[in-house]
Amino acid sequence: MTQEPLLELRNLTTVFPTRRGEVRAVESVNLSLAPGEVLGLVGESGCGKSTVLLSIMRLIRRPGHIAEGEIRFQGRDLRALSEGEMRRVRGREIAMIFQDPLSTLNPAFRVGDQIRESLRLHHIVDGRWPWPLDMGARRREKERVIQLMEEVGIPSPDARYKAYPHEFSGGMQQRALIAIALACEPRLILADEPTTALDVTIQAQILDLMKRINERRGTGIILVTHDLGVAAEFCHRIAVMYAGRIVEMGSVDEVIESPQHPYTQGLLDCIPRLGRERQPLSPIPGNVPDLATLPPGCSFAPRCPLARPVCESGPIPMVRLARDRRSRCLRHVDFAREQGWTWGTEYEISNQ
Repeated sequence: MTQEPLLELRNLTTVFPTRRGEVRAVESVNLSLAPGEVLGLVGESGCGKSTVLLSIMRLIRRPGHIAEGEIRFQGRDLRALSEGEMRRVRGREIAMIFQDPLSTLNPAFRVGDQIRESLRLHHIVDGRWPWPLDMGARRREKERVIQLMEEVGIPSPDARYKAYPHEFSGGMQQRALIAIALACEPRLILADEPTTALDVTIQAQILDLMKRINERRGTGIILVTHDLGVAAEFCHRIAVMYAGRIVEMGSVDEVIESPQHPYTQGLLDCIPRLGRERQPLSPIPGNVPDLATLPPGCSFAPRCPLARPVCESGPIPMVRLARDRRSRCLRHVDFAREQGWTWGTEYEISNQ
């Protein structure tokens, strides 16, 4: 893409000190997102997907911290901003939809007031914060909130404005979170598994809503999910994470139709597919490794059916197979070695 990236992560590393040692929950992650693009971040639970989003928002709880790397948003490094400057970015320029709406929404406040708070904090409607606001500003804020509730498909928004979160269904709670995220018309939305706790019908409605937002407003979206089927339906590109690292990246069609990493193939083999001969699902054996005691070499090697002794001997570089196609696997390293290529941490195979 020739456009300047909306968001670019350069060697992002986030660590959490523990009694057993340092846990590198995110290790040297490199990602870019173009304006209006939807990127899917997929992988098993515990692989670091949500930590990437929290790192972008600079919401990592101490003693956890971003150890190194850059988070460049519209040309600015968010790590260089003061906390006050970062608060002005959150909500207004970058918004996040959290995974569990019931624990995210405050049960003591009405839903309409919680949506309204973003408008007031960022002065989207004229008036001063905190109080007093003139009656005209209060009226315009309420009109904007009702408009947002209607946009995200909350029925009878005038009546629902005064409802409390427990009076909403799970799908309606998720729509309220999306309305909060949209309140200031941000350039980037970080969606952390927004459909996990919802039934299939509501999942489809929420994804359709987010797709319309992306198409109508040109909003960039990073969608965290463990469901490759959801990512295939909704995203333009997919980045597959395992044990804190990106192991494969490419367009949706490339990753789904021609996976270039055994872990991606394992995830696809776990998905039941209609129309093919009946056969048992093939779960990936073993578990995600303990991030405090990662094995040397490839972290996936203990679970990989293609692993060889050399896979556990040292770090595995990320191979650039094509312009936007990458994989972290020794199969491609072997190919590059046969062609006489040399590399550092990332190199390109141009004649494959």
